[in-house]
Amino acid sequence: MPYYLKGNKIELLKNGKDYFAEVIQSIKKARQSIFVEAYIFSHDVTGEKILNALKDAVKRGIKVYLLLDGFGSRDLSQKIRDEIKTSKIHLLFYNPKISPYQMKRISLRRLHRKMFLIDHETAYVGGINIIDDMNVPNSKGPRIDYAAKLNGPVVNLIGRSMVKLWKRVSWAHLEKSYLPKHTQKNKLEYPNGTKLNFIERDNFRHRQDIEKAYLHAIHNAKHEIFIANAYFIPGKKFERALIEAAQRGVSVTLLLKGEMDYFFSNATRAFYGKFLKEGMTIFEYTKSFMHSKVAVIDGTWCTIGSSNIDPFSLLLAREANIFIFDKYFSSQLKKNILSDIRLGGTEILLKDWDKSHLIKRMKARIAYFFIRLSLGVVNI
Repeated sequence: MPYYLKGNKIELLKNGKDYFAEVIQSIKKARQSIFVEAYIFSHDVTGEKILNALKDAVKRGIKVYLLLDGFGSRDLSQKIRDEIKTSKIHLLFYNPKISPYQMKRISLRRLHRKMFLIDHETAYVGGINIIDDMNVPNSKGPRIDYAAKLNGPVVNLIGRSMVKLWKRVSWAHLEKSYLPKHTQKNKLEYPNGTKLNFIERDNFRHRQDIEKAYLHAIHNAKHEIFIANAYFIPGKKFERALIEAAQRGVSVTLLLKGEMDYFFSNATRAFYGKFLKEGMTIFEYTKSFMHSKVAVIDGTWCTIGSSNIDPFSLLLAREANIFIFDKYFSSQLKKNILSDIRLGGTEILLKDWDKSHLIKRMKARIAYFFIRLSLGVVNI
């Protein structure tokens, strides 16, 4: 059984409206430092609110470190970048060189984590980018997404990871690493607190840690598996684990994105026929834009984070998930997934999928073929 840290406090946050309200309050209470990591930093209303809160923190003498992905935040204008630097916020971009015509693994590695760290005491981890809920493809919002607010011993792991990555990126940029001197260990622990762990995926020592944590939980599932994931293109091990779970009588329910925001998203549907024949239940969320990356197993284990279940997240990107072993929190997350299904889910039935949806099936096969082909020819 994977190791879980005791004595933590965790709060479930759904969608950007509630999430950013909490984040901004934490930023306002900061006393020493703020670290931020994001794949997308959009200069919309939400991005402006976060930026203003960070600027105000700097004016109070707080050290602010903002690390953004070079591809995900490529649309951030030079004017805004200059404005951020002028405000004395320390700004760096992860892998800023974008080479779409070079099939090299290093050019495909992205910072996909979405995290805030306040004073090494409070952390936020999830799948929510710094972007408006209504700022979505096809104007079909608000987006559905999840994150968690964390206090307790787990924050030490998160802080260590974020500081280490900041140092590594600053060295790569040949820039002096401006870091606070107060990165002492957080000793705050909550009696009877939640058992959980912070697990990251990188290209060094933690290449398969997130996938292994998922697989361990699926292999040990006895009753039910709920997965709500926006970009779901499982590898062979993951696919086999779900099928084996279904074959031993575990109820497997998948909530997947119904609105395909780019062509390769269609590859998700390449698994429908196979999974439906094994007795799994599949819903597509069609009410708005779903960006969730969560799962609940047997009502006791769950996860929230940035990692999709696709080759890009599980093999290439830097990701971060919280894995929680707690009945109460798992029940909260399960209720939210069931609510998403009830309010916006459309069930995909095997008889309908086999007899109709020809165009969708063709798109799925083509998209899946090209994804497998591209992964096969990537120069590592």
